[in-house]
Amino acid sequence: MFKLFLSTLLAASLLLSTALSARPQESPLPPSGISHTSDCAPFLQYTIRRLHSQVQLDLCELTAGKPVLIVNTASHCGFTPQFKGLEAIHKKYQSQGLVVLGFPSDDFFQEEDEEKDTAKVCFVNYGVTFPMLQTINVRGSDAHPIFKHLADKTTSPKWNFYKYLISSNGKRIKHFNSRVTPDDAEFIQAIEAAL
Repeated sequence: MFKLFLSTLLAASLLLSTALSARPQESPLPPSGISHTSDCAPFLQYTIRRLHSQVQLDLCELTAGKPVLIVNTASHCGFTPQFKGLEAIHKKYQSQGLVVLGFPSDDFFQEEDEEKDTAKVCFVNYGVTFPMLQTINVRGSDAHPIFKHLADKTTSPKWNFYKYLISSNGKRIKHFNSRVTPDDAEFIQAIEAAL
C-alpha cells in the first residue's frame, strides 16, 4: 500500500513539474520602458509610471486599436479648469473606445514640484479618473519620445493643455491648441469622427 501511495505521489509530482515547465513564461517589460506589442501605434509602445504611483502603465496595451486623446497638463495654469471638460469627454466616450491620457509637464513652469501635489490637483480638485502619468518633458530635446513624435507629425505644445487626437491605427494625428476647450464643437466633432 505504501509503495502504491509513493508511486502515485511521484507520478503526480512529475505531472505537475511537466505542466509548470510547459506553461509560457511571463517576460518582464524591457528595462528601457519600451513595450514590444505590435497591436498599437509604434510611438505608443512605452510603459510609463502612473502619476504619484509605482504602477507602470503599458500604453500599447491600453491604446491598441483605439483612438487616443493625449493632453499635456499643468496644475497652475489658466487652462487647468479644462480638466473638468476632459473628464466629461472621458466619461462620455470611454465606452466607445476613446482613451484619454494626461501628461503633466513643468516645461512652462506651471506644474507642482511634487507629484503628490499634482495628483491632488488632478484627482481631488478636479475628480480626474482618466489615466494621469508621471511628470515628463513635452518639448525640446528632452521631450519624451511620444511628444517628439507628436511634434514631428503636427507641432510641439506651445503651452499647457495642447490636445492631440490620434486615430485608432495611429496614422492620423490632429492637434488642438490650449484655447480649444474640451466642449468646443469642432473638437467634439473630431472626437466623434475618430470613434
